[in-house]
Order: sequence, then C-alpha cells, then structure tokens
Amino acid sequence: MNCATGHSLLFITILTEAERKGKTIMWLIIFGLMILAMCAGVFYLVNRFYKIPITEKLSGGRKPVRILIAVIPLAVIVGGCWLAWGMTNAIVVSLHVCAVWLIADLISFIVRKIRKKDGNYTVRAVSVLVFSAVYLGVGWYLAHHVWRTQYNVETDKTFGELRIVQISDSHVGATFHADGFAEQIERINAETPDIVVVTGDFVDDGTSLADMEESSKALGDLKTKYGVYFVFGNHDKGYYGDERRGYSTADLVANLEANNVTVLEDENVLIDDRFYLIGRQDASEESRAEMSELFKEIDNSRYTIVLDHQPNDYDAEEAVGADMVLSGHTHGGQLIPITYVGEWTGVNDATYGIEKRGETTFITSSGISDWEIKFKTGCKSEYSVIDISDT
Repeated sequence: MNCATGHSLLFITILTEAERKGKTIMWLIIFGLMILAMCAGVFYLVNRFYKIPITEKLSGGRKPVRILIAVIPLAVIVGGCWLAWGMTNAIVVSLHVCAVWLIADLISFIVRKIRKKDGNYTVRAVSVLVFSAVYLGVGWYLAHHVWRTQYNVETDKTFGELRIVQISDSHVGATFHADGFAEQIERINAETPDIVVVTGDFVDDGTSLADMEESSKALGDLKTKYGVYFVFGNHDKGYYGDERRGYSTADLVANLEANNVTVLEDENVLIDDRFYLIGRQDASEESRAEMSELFKEIDNSRYTIVLDHQPNDYDAEEAVGADMVLSGHTHGGQLIPITYVGEWTGVNDATYGIEKRGETTFITSSGISDWEIKFKTGCKSEYSVIDISDT
C-alpha cells in the first residue's frame, strides 16, 4: 500500500466514524429530548387536569383523590394510544397534547394581561383536547393517504424522454399491508412508467413473511419499459435477526428477483444505451463503495441516475458528475418541530424535495408510507413521478 492510498483509507475510516457518531448523536438527541419532554409533560398535564374545576367537585376537596382523578384522563390517553399503536406513538400523542396546552396557556396569559380577566378554564381544556385530536387526525391522514408528486427535469445531454416512478420507505405493515401496497401499485401502473425504482426500506422488522411475499408479487405486476430496480435501505435487512420476522435478506432478494425486480448493490446497469442506473448499498453498510469507484467505468456523456437510500453523500455524488440522485429515508422530516434535525446535526444533506447542486439534481422522497410513528405533521406520504427530457 502506498502512502497516498494509506492516507485515503484513513480519511475514509475517519469520515465513516464521524458519520456514525453523527447519527448516534442525532438519535440520542431525539430520544433524550423525547424522554425528558415526556417526564416534564406528564407532570404538566396532570397539573392541567388537576386544575379543571370538575376534578375538585368529584374529589370532594380531598387533594389525594383530586390528583388521582387528574391522572385518569392522561392514563386513558397514554394507555389507549399504547394499546392501539405502541409506546412510541403514545409518547408522540402525549407530547402533542402537552405542546398545545402550553400554547393555550400562553395565549390565555396574554389575554389575561390585556383584558385583566381570566377565561373559562374548562373551555380551554376542552379546546386543547379537541384541537389536539383534530391536528393529530390530520397527521394520521397525511401519513396514511398517498399523494402523487410530480417533478419535471431537463438535461443538456442527448437523452430523449424518460418517466421514472420512485417508491420509497413503504415499511410494509406500517400504514398498509400487502393489499394496500398492491393498490398503490395499481395507481403507479396507471402512470405508464418507463422504469420504477424502489429506493429502500421496502420492508421492516415488523413486516411479516406473508406481507413481504405478497408485496414482492405486487411489484411483479408493474408494467414498465425498462423494468423495476431496488436498492436496500437501513431497515430492509432487519435489526433484530431473521427469526423475528421469519425470513432472511436472501429470502427477500429471492422473492424480489422471482418477480423480475433487479436488486442493485454497488452496481450499475446501462439501459437502452442512453442512461445508467447506479444502485448503492445503504450508508449503514461498511463495505459500501465510494462514488468515485462506482463511476470508474461510467461514460459521463450518458445520463446517470443514482439510487441512494439515505441523502447524505451529496458532495461525492456531485463531484463525480451524477446527473440525478434519488433518495428517501427521512420521511420528509416526519413531525414538526423535528423536521430538519437530520440537517441540523449534519447527518442528512437534505430532508425533502428537489434540489440542484452544480449539474446534479437531487430528489428526496417523503416515502409512500411510514415507520414506527403513525403521524406525519411536517409532510405527507407520496410516490414520485419524475419526467426527464432533454432541452
């Protein structure tokens, strides 16, 4: 190994380690803040329910009984959400109720200072609960309904026209099972795509064997000119072992390939002698190739489309002259106010939408479904239709 190569490998190792630390810090910040906020929120909400006049009447003026009565509505909210959607969503719902109540209290404080008069506390409490339910109901709809997002991209290269449909982050079993995924495939077929790309997190640890098999069959029903291509996301191979969901990564690949889906792992394919599709391993894979390596044999006079689940290697992808990069992973930022935490911590280069850097067009999808959290308040679920044409 020469000195230059040694320095390059050392730099890559340091960079990879820095990226891992960045992700660890990001998730520690998110979960740490959630836990701290939850603890403070529980105390705050019990205090809010305690102050509702009806709790005093029901308690007969006995403070311990009043505290118990104040705990009941919070226990119903948290327990009901926990049973229906799990602990994570119970925390999410509780934090939203807490945030809305804080805002209501702030507004009430300002009004009281201006009017020199207290408002009706019961009305305020009911308004908070109703508003929270409506707001989260909209978030539920934004996560569970799938929109169509259109992008039109032009290139100076001799290219003709191409229609791509991008599917990302289906996490089958989260907001829909295989039958719901098949319904979305019917919609996508109606788009008459030239090519369909699946940019990761097709399945998750919670995706059953039956859902994986049937959803793979649904992909096989796609009617395209150039085929269906798949790259792995950070959830596709599972975090908790094959036993938990009943199938291995090899089983997933076998099902996809049996349904004419081409799996790309640091590989490229020249299609119709006019454009390349370059599929990357997920950024979580230590063996993932650098962009310079993937573009070593690429003819840059042809249009190049990179499939990269996580939008966090923009500098390298721009440097090699990629024409387009398609990603997912971020779920569009998921929830207000943590929408851009990935960018703030330097883990992601983008959160959602289309961006041009140099000659490279980057598109990050919010995903066709959702993950553990069943609400999207900072975005909506979607599949993307991308029409490319030369100028």
